[in-house]
Amino acid sequence: MGQHAEHRPLVSAWAKAAVLAALFALPGPALACRLALLLALDVSSSVDSREDRLQRAGLAAALLDPKVQSAFLAIPGEPVALAAFEWSGKSQQHPVLGWTLIEGAGDLLRAAETIEASERRQDAFPTALGYALGHAAGVFQSAPSCGRRALDVSGDGVNNHGFKPVHAYRHFPLDGITVNALAIGGSVPTDYLLSYFEREVIRGPGAFAIEAADYDDFARAMKRKLLLELSDRVVSDAGEARP
Repeated sequence: MGQHAEHRPLVSAWAKAAVLAALFALPGPALACRLALLLALDVSSSVDSREDRLQRAGLAAALLDPKVQSAFLAIPGEPVALAAFEWSGKSQQHPVLGWTLIEGAGDLLRAAETIEASERRQDAFPTALGYALGHAAGVFQSAPSCGRRALDVSGDGVNNHGFKPVHAYRHFPLDGITVNALAIGGSVPTDYLLSYFEREVIRGPGAFAIEAADYDDFARAMKRKLLLELSDRVVSDAGEARP
């Protein structure tokens, strides 16, 4: 097929990401914030309907945890901008929550309710992690101007469709974005999956990956992950938090 044919999917994915960015656009002028945090939820075919509901409900519960709420609202006048999308195959990325400034408890409650009430759009596609990263780059194009940008990728499997994460980092505007990961055990042995995310997915200063034993453990793991991201801390190789 030749070199040009190999890169056509990358060009197509970048064009799609740029168009879909408009779906997440924050109305009006960009507002200053301390962190733009984008959550990416795995809805590939390895995630059954029960697990998908646990993932959405678990994320909502983590967002409403009192410690997480305090971390979101820790610096008055410097809010966090939050958005979320679901991902699976090459062209299967859909918004779950548009960019939302979390300036008070009510904003966080509405964001959590939106996420928990959201309905899965696809359930029969493979795991295209590279395309998910490319899509995220487009979503960040419409984010408000923030001091930090972080992508929080949740997944229960390795890339098995389309280009790899390394190609996304080469061809999409992801510089300056810290990419963290939540490896969800069950479909793939947790130790192997965590190692894969650490080698292939996480990126940037202080980037880290943590694990959830399964989707029943998702809320606990997501709470821990959000607390680390909101406090700008990292996780050591031993799994203990450090400044």
